[in-house]
Amino acid sequence: MAIAVRKASEGDIDIIAQALLESSRGGKRIGLFDLVFNTSENEVLLSLLKRLALTSTKSYCHFSNFFVAVENGTTLGTICGYEPRIATHEIFSKALEEIGFDETYHERIAAYLLCEGDVDNKTFVLDFMLVKPEFKSIDVYKELIGKSMLTARLKGYRKVQTPVEIGSVENELIYKKLGFEVIDEKRSEYYKEQFDRSGIMRLQMIL
Repeated sequence: MAIAVRKASEGDIDIIAQALLESSRGGKRIGLFDLVFNTSENEVLLSLLKRLALTSTKSYCHFSNFFVAVENGTTLGTICGYEPRIATHEIFSKALEEIGFDETYHERIAAYLLCEGDVDNKTFVLDFMLVKPEFKSIDVYKELIGKSMLTARLKGYRKVQTPVEIGSVENELIYKKLGFEVIDEKRSEYYKEQFDRSGIMRLQMIL
């Protein structure tokens, strides 16, 4: 049976929370959400990320932005595809407020903000990709990313970008293999001190 990719539902909240946590860490000791929520307890973070993905405010972490790859009824992986002109930082802050967190998190993620790319309103963004270890193959990634790009094209977008940490070789190679090219990098010593990575690169594909 072929791999199918569908829009995520509330029933996919477990893998979505896992994707948010694991992709933000990218193999590091801490990631973005450790700092946002000021904790590195996995169970606490997963619980908070589930709540964040279910808020009435549709931030870029909302489940409605995710796609899920399935085969024979088994979930293989997920990816987030969102519109930055709609899912802004202000919307993210509003979603956090819904679950009891104020904007003081900005101070804790200052290093990330230094290296975050400037995305224009004509660009669709892919992020928070996770494929379960036992199902990792280029075919699964190709289906997830391809479905996301089709959605972007149907919404009228002609550019798709993804942020990848410098040093996250696996993700960089996957996107390059599927036709994305590096368009810029932002490096910071502050980022390196906090995350033990040099910074963030952006990869792009023109549709």
